[in-house]
Amino acid sequence: MSYLDDPRVYFAAERTLLAWQRSAIALMGLGFVIERFGLFMQLMAQGQPVPPSQSMLSLYLGVGFILLGACTAILSAIQFLLFYQSLSTQEKPRGHVYWLPPAVNLFLAVSAAALSGWLVFTR
Repeated sequence: MSYLDDPRVYFAAERTLLAWQRSAIALMGLGFVIERFGLFMQLMAQGQPVPPSQSMLSLYLGVGFILLGACTAILSAIQFLLFYQSLSTQEKPRGHVYWLPPAVNLFLAVSAAALSGWLVFTR
């Protein structure tokens, strides 16, 4: 797969995982903004009735983006762990904590799922 005893292979995979992590955070942030936009539209109506379909559309779109970000975080963590297992002992940096970046991604996904549940059940 690569030259032996070259930590650049591992660190390139870790950088890729962190790039996917940033993408997942961006998707979740966009989803939250979309979901809150429905609340903003209700406030701007100033007492006039807002069709429930508008409010529910922003909820479903926003939660969809948040869950898409959660899936991105989970899949990237799984892909990184599978790649790490395929490396030989010489390619793995000694003394490096390999499980922390995927653990952060999994925590991010669980947090996104909890946020999605909270947004749906409080509506």
